[in-house]
Amino acid sequence: MKLERLTGRETLARAGELVQVYRSAFAEPPWNEDGRGADAFAERLAVDVRRPGFVAVVAGEGGRPAGFGTAWRTESPFPCGRAYGRVRAALGDAVETLLVGALEVDELAVGPHARGQGLAGRILDLLCEGAETCWLLTSPQATGAVRLYERLGWRRMTGPEADIAVFGIEGPGNGRRRGDGAS
Repeated sequence: MKLERLTGRETLARAGELVQVYRSAFAEPPWNEDGRGADAFAERLAVDVRRPGFVAVVAGEGGRPAGFGTAWRTESPFPCGRAYGRVRAALGDAVETLLVGALEVDELAVGPHARGQGLAGRILDLLCEGAETCWLLTSPQATGAVRLYERLGWRRMTGPEADIAVFGIEGPGNGRRRGDGAS
């Protein structure tokens, strides 16, 4: 499996691949997204590539896209909109010290045909390379994702009662091997 780290411009040139993976990865429970979700992702991606510190990682084999991740630095003050309000509600004002300036993993998707091979961990490793601190969020109902992040050494920052699961990790991209799924 070949992994490539991309700039914003390179990501836009390959947006079709990312949308293809997004569509297949998020069609299943608990997401159950239809084509409109993939279209909304494509629209967000066109804006997100302009964020400070944007980076993407795309994985593929034999010309077939298998997975991707996107990330950027969380700006100060902590943003509003999207899921940011829910993160602030769960973590309070600590978001300013815990998350601002950290690398924010916005999307991580692996197509059904490529799961179970450690690809998500490899994408996260390359995506977070060189970052001092990273964070991401997911739905608590995404039990597979929650287990993956825990196995890879990400620390859950929200309690089990929260309607959003926020995870963080320090020094992920500094050559430290995390969990058995990261190889």
